[in-house]
Amino acid sequence: MEAQTTIICPPDVTSRPLGVKVQKLIKLLPRKLFSAWTTELDLWLAAPGSLLGKPEPNTPFYFETSHHGIRHPHYGRFLHLKEPELIELTWVTGEEGTEGAETVLTVELTPHEQGTFLRLTHAGFPNEDAQKRHEDAWPAVLDQLEERMSRPAD
Repeated sequence: MEAQTTIICPPDVTSRPLGVKVQKLIKLLPRKLFSAWTTELDLWLAAPGSLLGKPEPNTPFYFETSHHGIRHPHYGRFLHLKEPELIELTWVTGEEGTEGAETVLTVELTPHEQGTFLRLTHAGFPNEDAQKRHEDAWPAVLDQLEERMSRPAD
């Protein structure tokens, strides 16, 4: 039985009710996807070598992405981890992302005969523009996750 961790300063997004929900059937096993979101972000999303932190509740992380040559720092902290089915973390990005707001990203992984049913919920956007950017981006990001993590290892 897992010990329950008390989250330090749990995020409160009740004053920012805007969110995004995305679902996708991915042809990878739940454990592979759990690792992709916790220890292997730099294999599919983060710039290689930029991932800092450990996947432990109350532990901060940092990584950056690059889009059209522009650096995009991402910060947060892990809130809840239940391998291989749940990852919950805070997600903070800059001007073209969450605009500095601490949002909450929840990834639920359910085994399926064809891989894993992934349900992503991203809550707490500061405004409709930030919500729309993420609503547009997350499906492409999940496609990238499946494509890059499905490649054979070198």
